[in-house]
Amino acid sequence: MLRIILIIVCVAALIIGIVYICGYWRWATRTESLRSQLYGAMQSPIPATYDPHELDGLPSCVQRYLRLVLVPGQPIIREVYLEHEGEMDMSQDKWVPFTSKQYISTREPGFLWDARIAMFPGIKAHVHDAFVDGRGLLHASVIGLITMMEQSGSAFDYGEYLRWCAETAWYPTAMLPSQGALWQPLTDTSARVTFTTGELTATLTSTFGPDGLMSSIRAEDRGREVNGTVVPTPWEGRWKNYIRMNGMLVPGEGEVAWILEEGRKVYWRGRIANSE
Repeated sequence: MLRIILIIVCVAALIIGIVYICGYWRWATRTESLRSQLYGAMQSPIPATYDPHELDGLPSCVQRYLRLVLVPGQPIIREVYLEHEGEMDMSQDKWVPFTSKQYISTREPGFLWDARIAMFPGIKAHVHDAFVDGRGLLHASVIGLITMMEQSGSAFDYGEYLRWCAETAWYPTAMLPSQGALWQPLTDTSARVTFTTGELTATLTSTFGPDGLMSSIRAEDRGREVNGTVVPTPWEGRWKNYIRMNGMLVPGEGEVAWILEEGRKVYWRGRIANSE
């Protein structure tokens, strides 16, 4: 009997191992396909480096910020690789840990966020959140095999482009006028920025702290799903603990929240664990 039990346990372990290997291979293949699409559309930046003179005429708070985070001659960023770790609120203040790898293109705007989110002991959800070739994508799968959620469509395209725009603090050369960013003054410590790619245009409000660094960026109309309906909702990212990366000052930590009638609802908190 003991021998039979051992055989059953070994066979079960073998099957589980094969399932995990298949899931890893399938997800890795999908990730590589998306990454190839992301970088396949990249163009060379013009100009190739940052010239402080292009800041002339921008709102004073924006000038101060960009002079702080960039140095003259800074190469215009084409691509960024980041690794994150942090926590996500899956529902009703149920926070779970995650790790992620993020691939970013600035010279056709796009990103691929490839995350692992702890769901149950020994089981992680694989998540692709992406904006590639002008299209938004969200795909969540258990161990890379069983789809839990998949979203796309024109409303989602806009929401994912808003995310790319909000995260330009990680690749601040994308905020330069030469790279297409249009700035308008609001107050001494805030300004409105507009980005455009293809048929998509996104406008956000940036706020700067006493140190001159960007402390938050907000959009008024990111799509939030409520009972199966997408509702335009104010949405905000906050930045802190700036670090030096690729010669630039970028936020080492951040959080993202929906701004609801009942208050600010944070659902993502993360920090940079590694970068290239």
